[in-house]
Amino acid sequence: MSAIDDLVTELARLPGIGRKTAQRLTFHLLKQPPEIVERLAEAIRRVRAQVEACGVCGNLSDEDPCAICRDPRRDATVLCVVEEAGDVGAIERAGGYHGRYHVLGGRLSPLEGIGPEALRIERLLERVSNGAGVREVIVATNPSMEGEVTATYLQQVLKPAGVRVTRIARGLPVGGDLEYADGVTIAQSLLARRDMSESE
Repeated sequence: MSAIDDLVTELARLPGIGRKTAQRLTFHLLKQPPEIVERLAEAIRRVRAQVEACGVCGNLSDEDPCAICRDPRRDATVLCVVEEAGDVGAIERAGGYHGRYHVLGGRLSPLEGIGPEALRIERLLERVSNGAGVREVIVATNPSMEGEVTATYLQQVLKPAGVRVTRIARGLPVGGDLEYADGVTIAQSLLARRDMSESE
């Protein structure tokens, strides 16, 4: 196998990158000056060496605790529980949430052998019950079968802690057409409906 094939194979292992895209990226890199390629390689080495999970929330950061956990302006009484660190970035980009986070590090999937002990659920229970004053836990797992199982499990284990457990609403995206939406999405939209005065 040639060096080109090696790089194409490694790039194709990345999520969302197929073999053709991996080939395009490889040939693009080969056209770049050596210093640009070296900067990319160094950035990859540095991120692997310096970034790790925050000891408090589990978000990926090059500092421990992470910037969000250290920020005194964040509302410590509200925790948003997400599956992966990438989900934190998505919520932050939306700009409407000012609480703190808890990253589970995955989702429950009995078929894949991923049970509660494989996730940071025990650490979540510690954060909620250690007198930190958490009043609400927002469950923001993905609307997949595994995400729903995880959300239901979290609701059950958090109930004895006496905190309010909420679930993010799911439904139709802005600009979406009912005609093209699947049945589950429409059903979830109807369940998550609210009075029109609330949105004004």
